[in-house]
Amino acid sequence: MQYLETLNPQQLAAVKQTEGPVMVIAGAGSGKTRVLTYRIAYLIENGVDPFNILALTFTNKAAREMKSRIAEIIGNSEAKNLSMGTFHSVFSRILRHHSDKIGYPTNFTIYDTQDSRSLIKTIVKELKLDDKAYKPNLVHGRISSAKNNLISAAAYEANSDIVYEDRMSGKPRLFEIYKQYEKRCFNAGAMDFDDLLFKTNVLLRDHPDVLHFYQHRFKYILVDEYQDTNYSQYLIVKKLADVFNNICVVGDDAQSIYSFRGANIENILNFKNDYPENKVFKLEQNYRSTQTIVNAANSVIANNKDQIKKTVWTSNDTGNKIKVIRTLTDGEEGRIIAESIYETRINNQAENKDFAILYRTNAQSRSFEESLRKLNIPYKIYGGLSFYQRKEIKDLLAYFRLTANPKDEEALKRIINYPKRGIGKTTIDKLIVLADKFNVSIWDVIENPSEYPSGLNGGTLNKIGQFVTSIKSYQVLLEKNDAYDVAQHIAKNSGILKELYDDKSPEGVSRYENIQALLAGIKEFSESVEGDEIALLSDFMVDVALLTDADTDNDEDNDVVTLMTIHASKGLEFPYVFIVGLEENLFPSQMALNSRTELEEERRLFYVALTRAERKATLSFAMSRYRWGNLVTSEPSRFIEEIDSDHLEMAAASASKGRSLKQKSFENRAFGKPKKQPLFTNKNLKRVSAEDKVKSGKAASSLNLKVGNNVMHEKFGKGKVVGLEGDPAIKATVFFPKVGNKQLLLKFARLELID
Repeated sequence: MQYLETLNPQQLAAVKQTEGPVMVIAGAGSGKTRVLTYRIAYLIENGVDPFNILALTFTNKAAREMKSRIAEIIGNSEAKNLSMGTFHSVFSRILRHHSDKIGYPTNFTIYDTQDSRSLIKTIVKELKLDDKAYKPNLVHGRISSAKNNLISAAAYEANSDIVYEDRMSGKPRLFEIYKQYEKRCFNAGAMDFDDLLFKTNVLLRDHPDVLHFYQHRFKYILVDEYQDTNYSQYLIVKKLADVFNNICVVGDDAQSIYSFRGANIENILNFKNDYPENKVFKLEQNYRSTQTIVNAANSVIANNKDQIKKTVWTSNDTGNKIKVIRTLTDGEEGRIIAESIYETRINNQAENKDFAILYRTNAQSRSFEESLRKLNIPYKIYGGLSFYQRKEIKDLLAYFRLTANPKDEEALKRIINYPKRGIGKTTIDKLIVLADKFNVSIWDVIENPSEYPSGLNGGTLNKIGQFVTSIKSYQVLLEKNDAYDVAQHIAKNSGILKELYDDKSPEGVSRYENIQALLAGIKEFSESVEGDEIALLSDFMVDVALLTDADTDNDEDNDVVTLMTIHASKGLEFPYVFIVGLEENLFPSQMALNSRTELEEERRLFYVALTRAERKATLSFAMSRYRWGNLVTSEPSRFIEEIDSDHLEMAAASASKGRSLKQKSFENRAFGKPKKQPLFTNKNLKRVSAEDKVKSGKAASSLNLKVGNNVMHEKFGKGKVVGLEGDPAIKATVFFPKVGNKQLLLKFARLELID
């Protein structure tokens, strides 16, 4: 067991404590994946059958990496026998095996978010409800939250408090949508992502024999990222571990940032109450970041009251201080960060992929995109439209889905008239109404038109019949032929390949190439199957349905700067990290200032952002930012103030090139000389910020502007002051011949008096 020699004492102790409930509190960068991996290998080498081990992760990528490492230690044949994967992938397999017990077909479809919202949109329309009040994303979020708390549609309707809350929020019929949604999914033989956990709980609750079987099969249970589990996941794990109590959870309460997805930090905080005999191991040595970054992160998270106390430390180099950049505007923030990346890349011989820009909201990416483009720095926004969400990909996948499960309503609606075959929206609406009337699937209606008379004319019925015949012909191939062969056949015979090939526009060429990339992926999937087994298209579809954002967004081979939200960055690391937009009401978010619980999650989010950095972290904020079309003044985030000032280096934006003399003069007055006399300290950060507003006003008014003065503006040119507001003046109305009257804040306007 030479691999154990690479572990530190705390890691080794956690690996060797194989019996009973164990909680491993793993600080950022402390090697938790190594502990999980080696713990599984150690169990097997000490006589535990791999079939008796269940390991649950939050991404397929993490599961693959762990399984690969375990295979290197114990051999691939044994590693294959592990039940390892995401909650959704593991329990979807269990549900397929026992689908008959809950009334579902073995080949049930898994709806993604887009499918679910499309169905909700249809239901809202059918119920003649206001689509502005019942927005699909909001309704879907409400239903998702209910399922994560194991509240069925019937229980939802029976709960007077929930119904009252909906009524007060202007959505009194939400329970009807939930009921219809549940019924339509069932009729379509479909489950959404939340159902995979909800239905697992139902299966284990209503079928004691099934529960007994898996309790005795999974004698050792390991759960990664336990702080991110919701109530539904928590209950499944607790039920399965109830017999042997050999449960090991690994996580970090300081990195619990997904409450909006239903994650419940109480699961990890209360582990000691669920298992009083538990043993706790704290992994506190950080192998990722410099001492400065680790200590700064510790000083911030110490402000949270609800936490498991630990002291993260590192033996790495002290490293650079954390630079704090203050800019006048968000546009300037983007430019300064892009210039900093450009200079650091040259000075340190770094690659583009060494840099990450992390922000609180997706809307903040614009200024950084523009600035990076101007410097010809390649970048990629992560968390955007994934490959499998592109229209052409969804279209072909819908053919695959319908072939595997003809009751899949969303797939059928998507492709029944694509490529165009003369089956219009009116016809589809009639089929939906008819299916709902007889409480059957749309496929039942079109497959048996004599049993469900629709009143459609002969020509339309003939076109529908041809479509049904095509799908049935694909079904004949499905279970006997290789996934790639079936996929290629469907792509050609459906007309999709020809449709896209004939479109010679740049967009059409790109879509055709995407289809070819999908088929290449299926080819690779087919060739990955060992022995005499045939890779089935239905198996490939299950894999695709269960992909997470982390699985689809990763593209390590591209040398690009990464732009992403902080939520999307969890689990990643970069040598150079820029955390931008650190302003009150932006980060922390204004919506998170209503309670200590919400504020503490925002602070954990900042902790996650800061601990993504290996060598250097840079923080930035703007004194003004356009939000909702208005220019608003900003003050620095409280999180900057919470960092021990010994770890910070204040830097003015004036250090960059291309500044006007007027702007440099302003910045010198505002910032002074940071090295000798820092603008901000841990004690006076907010006080100085408030004083800056007064100082800026005085600086601007020192021009002694008066109504009638002629001024020069770098963008609008020569103009005349026609109005002043404030004492001293803080806002001026200036008439510019080219653009008319403009109201300008003097501290940002950069006006020059020219008479």
